[in-house]
Amino acid sequence: MPEHGQERKPKISASRKLMLKSLMVAKAKEELDQEVLVKEKEKQKYLAEKAPALNISGLSLAQLKDLCTELHAKIDVADEERYDIEAKVMLSTREIQDLNIKVLDLRGKFKRPNLRRVRVSADAILRSLLGSKHKVSMDLRANLKSVKKEDTEKKRPAEDSDWRKNVEAMSGMEGRKKMFDAAKGPAQ
Repeated sequence: MPEHGQERKPKISASRKLMLKSLMVAKAKEELDQEVLVKEKEKQKYLAEKAPALNISGLSLAQLKDLCTELHAKIDVADEERYDIEAKVMLSTREIQDLNIKVLDLRGKFKRPNLRRVRVSADAILRSLLGSKHKVSMDLRANLKSVKKEDTEKKRPAEDSDWRKNVEAMSGMEGRKKMFDAAKGPAQ
């Protein structure tokens, strides 16, 4: 084991490493080009086999109709094959997703779902931050100073304390005369 003071020397120099990387990239590029050419040849071969060139010159109307019906039948077969393949692909992608979920469950890791905005009151936010043991309220009126009301009832005369007596005294013609005189009295 090397000591802390000594550094390990790389086995390959930087220039050699760079040259190897460039050679690997060049080789990979050649293989990709060859793969593209092979795929293009296979495509041309498949098209020549499945869809030969049409020779419609010199055909009568009945022969053209027959050719159209044959082409429509081939199109229908191709669509059925495409639909079947798409269904298989969808089924396999679902299976892959299910297996990925099972793997994540076995690992104990779960994907985080996309979160949506939710309107939450200030009380709920404070409760979640401070915990349920703290009682939180955003009642702003509770924080205001309480003002002591003056005892206005003590200043009122004793005759106003029982309203029924006052109503009986003011009822009838005598009460109206007292009210009229009271209103007239300070003005004079």
